[in-house]
Amino acid sequence: MANTIQARKRARQSLKRRGRNFSQRSELRTAIKRVRKAIEAGDKSAAQKILVESSSVIDSIADKKIIHKNKAARHKSRLSAAIKAL
Repeated sequence: MANTIQARKRARQSLKRRGRNFSQRSELRTAIKRVRKAIEAGDKSAAQKILVESSSVIDSIADKKIIHKNKAARHKSRLSAAIKAL
């Protein structure tokens, strides 16, 4: 356990931040899974529509620096290529 007041506050803050980041990361995974599910169903137009929605989620999470911007771009690119391959 932290000894100083300052260290206790930092511990509280990092717990809050960790919880927030965890939920954001979960939201990211869900957005990606939704697109993959639409791709597996074989519905190209629905998959494209879901990709547009998911892209904004992915970008907002990258803007908050929860994931790196290149990782976000890689996810979007691979999902887009998978839809194009349908």
